Amino acid sequence: MNSLIRSTARCLRSGAAVCVPRQADGRVWSASVRFLCAAADLQKDLGEMVKKDKVVVFIKGTPAQPMCGFSNAVVQILRMHGVDNYAAYNVLEDQDLREGVKVFSNWPTIPQVYFNGEFVGGCDILLQMHQNGDLVDELKKLGIRSALLDAEKESK
Repeated sequence: MNSLIRSTARCLRSGAAVCVPRQADGRVWSASVRFLCAAADLQKDLGEMVKKDKVVVFIKGTPAQPMCGFSNAVVQILRMHGVDNYAAYNVLEDQDLREGVKVFSNWPTIPQVYFNGEFVGGCDILLQMHQNGDLVDELKKLGIRSALLDAEKESK
């Protein structure tokens, strides 16, 4: 029982909203508390993960081996702009991460792209930013010079 109380206290301190159902006999389901704490911890961890690097992506697979076309498109767009130094998390390796990042961003699909801890969007948004030139500007705000600017100068 003491471990249940400690778990609940940790969960409350972390800011998780805890609603623990009671059984007719007065017992509390400890699994619910553990689940809520794990979810709260994951959301906190995700908040730290997206702020750790200037560019963070959650993709299916790895940059070297994307496992879906949309993840591949995100990797290729970043590559075209010369963005090689970014954090990439493979959501196929961890189901909790895969579902948790969707809750964290309130965005239902993978891949997901973050700049300086802020959610940018998925493949469609990054592609649109690439096509209309906004991505060059956003990368500049991060202190990253797009390789496309150099390619443009060389072609003139």
